[in-house]
Amino acid sequence: MRRRIIYILTVVLILANTTSCNKDILDLQPLDQYSADVVWDGDDPALIESFINNVYNGLGHSFKGSTMMASYVDEAMLVFNYGSSDVNKSLITPSAYNSFDTGGNHSNDFVWENAYRNIRACNLFFDKIEESKAATPAQKDRFKGEVHFLRAYLYHMLVSVYGGVPIITKAYGLNEDYAVPRSSFEESIKFITGECDKAAGLLTMSIQKGRATQGAALALKARVLVHAASDLYNSNGSWAGGYARPELIGYVGGARLARWQAAKAAAKAVIDLGQYDLYKKDPAPTDNIAKNYGEIFLLKETSEDIFVRYFLAKIGDNNIARYNAPNGFHCYGGNTPIGQLVDDYEMKDGSRFSWANPAHAASPYVNREPRFYASILYDGAFLRQRPVDVQASDPKGMVQTGRFEKWNSTTNKVDIIPGLDTRQSPIEDWNGTPTGYYLAKFMDPSVNGQFGWQENPWRFIRYTEVLLNYAEACLGLGEEGEARTYINMIRKRAGLPGITASGSELVNAYRHERRIELAYETHRFFDVRRWMIAPQAYTNAQGIDIIYKLNPDKTTSTIPTYKVIPSVTARAWLDRFYFLPIRLDEMNKNKELVQNPLY
Repeated sequence: MRRRIIYILTVVLILANTTSCNKDILDLQPLDQYSADVVWDGDDPALIESFINNVYNGLGHSFKGSTMMASYVDEAMLVFNYGSSDVNKSLITPSAYNSFDTGGNHSNDFVWENAYRNIRACNLFFDKIEESKAATPAQKDRFKGEVHFLRAYLYHMLVSVYGGVPIITKAYGLNEDYAVPRSSFEESIKFITGECDKAAGLLTMSIQKGRATQGAALALKARVLVHAASDLYNSNGSWAGGYARPELIGYVGGARLARWQAAKAAAKAVIDLGQYDLYKKDPAPTDNIAKNYGEIFLLKETSEDIFVRYFLAKIGDNNIARYNAPNGFHCYGGNTPIGQLVDDYEMKDGSRFSWANPAHAASPYVNREPRFYASILYDGAFLRQRPVDVQASDPKGMVQTGRFEKWNSTTNKVDIIPGLDTRQSPIEDWNGTPTGYYLAKFMDPSVNGQFGWQENPWRFIRYTEVLLNYAEACLGLGEEGEARTYINMIRKRAGLPGITASGSELVNAYRHERRIELAYETHRFFDVRRWMIAPQAYTNAQGIDIIYKLNPDKTTSTIPTYKVIPSVTARAWLDRFYFLPIRLDEMNKNKELVQNPLY
């Protein structure tokens, strides 16, 4: 015991002596981060750029987690649920966001406190940048342009799910008054578009890839203005049950026509830059148009790229294949397309697919439009060669979402053999699709999703969206000919005949085109709300039952039969889910806040 006491005293004396000889030893900077003084008062502009990079990370993306936004609307369902079924029944409350707020999912990036955390970083940047001696005036202008864009994008995310929000432009410190009321929806839109204008004025077109450019700022402005001119925000809160503060959830005055004009002008400004174009917009008769469309989401660079996030496989933050490829490839099959989306892809000749058509019902995956084959993995589609341990069961790598009747000569009975990619598969059946489909869009067939990470970028904004936004603004202005011209540009690239509709048929044709072209790109969740078609969108998710029946000679037919499953999972719509509720904790912290309607 005495020896142990002497040892402890010796250590204490050594530490005391060390401290007295070098009094700064306890003032060392942490090795895994830089202090604020080093970033803002130092001499390295790369540290400021790294600070901004962290804000870029706050925008999130749909390749990073298990749940894509597609599974919260009529595009997909989540195989492992994780509470997503409650979201699709409008069961979010101020006390429970369910899976909408699951860390790692893209929806989590839209949530109040997460977006404001990154907005605070933007505000801190503006508080500090002018005093910094590290950056040149030109660098400061670029940095400020990027952060104006990022702050605009973050507020756009907030307004998209909450309506008008508190506009905060300073980085609060301790012991300040944090009670700030919500700005009106109109004020919020003006702030966002003003930020876009500031960004566009400071940025150029030739900035490092992955960073905001002048074109990105103008394109974001166009999106924001098209959304703001839409039905939901111009309904004067008629759906909101006598809500006392309709100015928080939409416009309460002014001319809607002027809003469409502003939206059209904003989209046209991007077009007039002459910097972007549809990828392979004039397909030759011999072109593989499905391949062309698929390349938009797999190539690291295309003529459509406006604002893009890039990935490196060695970092491992693009797990789209692991989470979404079929279970028979040892992947999770996560965000599986539902029948409503699959059935909305047109036929090759531009006519609508229908299960009531005997020819369509007999061969539902034949002669569909090219984007179908680039977007949907269906029974019999090819993805890639199976993993080594599965190749004996399927050497061709064909997706198997059907069941096979096989004659058992030992029992003299028919056995039902489930396909490798079903929920009865011998391979990880818990990850099998309930709908009969898997996602093909974004999936790189050269990557083994079981072990590998993809490097294809996430495209926040691409040129096709700008053209669609322009067409939508033209429709709002009654300029049908101009709208058809731009819609048909996209259909031509997709190998489809042009549309000739007018009136409400043209509006529906536009919305259909947007649904198909932008599937799984995070737009649909917001589109069904701003168009106020959510009650029609949130119906029970459908699937398909596929069976290869036994022939009279006791061989298994190679031609399957199909039966629509009318309800794979239940969904329901409540009008309150046009917006998220403000979380109860936030309401308690800020007594100036007003809750959204019907919560």
